[in-house]
Amino acid sequence: MSRSLSLLEPPDIAKLPARMKITKAAQAYLRQLDFKFHLAKLSLKRGGHSSLGEERLLKKYIAELLPSNHSRTVVDIGAGDGIRWSNTYALFRDGWKGVGVEYDSRKAVSLAHNYKYYTEAYACRCLVTPHNVVPLLQAYSIEKDFSVLSLDIDSYDYWVLDRVLQHYRPRLILTEINEKIPPPIKFVVNYDPDFELRHHFYGYSIESLAELCRQHDYALIQLEYNNAFLAPLELPGVRPLDAHLAYRQGYLKRADRREKFHLNYDMEALHSLSPTEGVEFIKQFYARFAGKYEVSIAQTVSQQKQR
Repeated sequence: MSRSLSLLEPPDIAKLPARMKITKAAQAYLRQLDFKFHLAKLSLKRGGHSSLGEERLLKKYIAELLPSNHSRTVVDIGAGDGIRWSNTYALFRDGWKGVGVEYDSRKAVSLAHNYKYYTEAYACRCLVTPHNVVPLLQAYSIEKDFSVLSLDIDSYDYWVLDRVLQHYRPRLILTEINEKIPPPIKFVVNYDPDFELRHHFYGYSIESLAELCRQHDYALIQLEYNNAFLAPLELPGVRPLDAHLAYRQGYLKRADRREKFHLNYDMEALHSLSPTEGVEFIKQFYARFAGKYEVSIAQTVSQQKQR
């Protein structure tokens, strides 16, 4: 692993041979000019970098929930090019440290380019799986209670998050769900090393995420369309939401939901079906993926107590 070159530390010109002084000074100047041009381009982008305002909410929860001495370390799994639709780029701009991970080769090249301006930001090209995610974080010396995890790999996200939470306790988590599937239906795509993204077939439902939170003593604190915010229950100020309320407030009853998620039209029927009918609908809809996912109806609180 190599750090990006600092753009703000000019070379010690006095110690260089005369022939090299002008060249080194010119290179340093061009690097600083490049950085200023980069910031100027970013300033033209209004509304932040994230796709649906997640960046703003993340900043809010960092201010409200994290102690002043938190690690300021961020891990972005599924980082894309690092800027477009990024939940975390603003943190690196503010001097945070951490790593962005992306498997797509073109996006990974852009990610490295966009991180080069920040000495504590690392770009990693890797296909993250439940088996390698912990060694990956260990390789970058990520603290056990690092500040922010962003997870969006459009596949077997459930199993990656489960493995991370077995070894780490991030203070804030932002993770994409499969927003088409309402509670109380549990839906999880199984781990498959040969997984390929298909129409609507990816990720996990909010009910399955809520169950995972219970297993690891985390709270679901907000859903913003298709991105859920989580925090450990022990953090002062955490106000948990149940999956039904979070889903209704954050997705189902949003006035612009159908406009923003117009491609979900062919699964809209789920919102008018009973849970049992919904499970049957999903089985038919995902018939070609039989055996590659899990679907069921979550138990009620009284059913859980009877076990």
